[in-house]
Amino acid sequence: MTPDRAPDRSIAASTRALVIGEALIDIVRRPGAEPVSHAGGSPMNVAYGLGRLGVPTTLVTQIGADPFGEIIAGHLRAAGVDLLPGSVTTGATSSATAILDAAGAATYDFDLRWELPSVALPAPCTLIHTGSIAAILQPGGRAVLTAFTGAPAGTLLSYDPNVRPGIMGSRDDVVRAVEELSRAAHVVKMSDEDAAWLYPGRSLDQIARDYVAAGVALFAITRGGDGALLRAGGATAELAAHPVTVVDTIGAGDSFMSGLLYAILVNDATEAILQNTLGAADLGRLGQTALASAAITVSRAGANPPTVAELFAR
Repeated sequence: MTPDRAPDRSIAASTRALVIGEALIDIVRRPGAEPVSHAGGSPMNVAYGLGRLGVPTTLVTQIGADPFGEIIAGHLRAAGVDLLPGSVTTGATSSATAILDAAGAATYDFDLRWELPSVALPAPCTLIHTGSIAAILQPGGRAVLTAFTGAPAGTLLSYDPNVRPGIMGSRDDVVRAVEELSRAAHVVKMSDEDAAWLYPGRSLDQIARDYVAAGVALFAITRGGDGALLRAGGATAELAAHPVTVVDTIGAGDSFMSGLLYAILVNDATEAILQNTLGAADLGRLGQTALASAAITVSRAGANPPTVAELFAR
């Protein structure tokens, strides 16, 4: 990247993002209010966020031909996101109950089925993103790893562990799976809560250093109201969160992820990541866009990421 280059809002015509992972219905329960249903799932949220930002995106997932599945399909269409043929199955659509506390923080209870559709993935793709439950839960997790590691050379690979301890299994098994996928990825993002569960007692700075030393070209840790830490090679950027009144935190990390990937694309940073030549100024520019995306999302209910106009207005 050129250090003094101003960010562009346009996406190259040849750009195509592929997101692999779960799509489900979030049933949100707030104190003193009736439950509300939203389309959700971390990879689905990232695909939707990319679509809202004008990135041509295809989602590979598993939903049912049922009312919940129709809600998800319509939600994706509204952002211009394609469902890969084969993603709609005869089974039921998965769901997650999100229980919000008085501060808007969410805990989850899942009713989930996951098996990657047996279909050919579209090619070529500019980037492939995966993460969360779909990358761990079997039998789909093995197929996700195969699709991810089998991507053509030059494809930007992005991964967000988005740990869900109640459904993913033992910590040791999850750590092994997360590290295996991360070794194949160029971009890895995790939250401070993910990091604390995966590596109790280890500092965020040390975790970032370890992942970069293992070959990750761009590693980011989100820290909620304390902003984010980004590391690439020997460069580090610690960024403050954007001031915002929080309505809820649903989809905040996913919006950071889609904002980060969008920033990489519009700043022509893919080659710098593949060549591992990002500097501190680059990290600051990419991280600020991602943090702005997350701030907009937490300022309103549900996983509702920004459009390009909203992002640049902020």
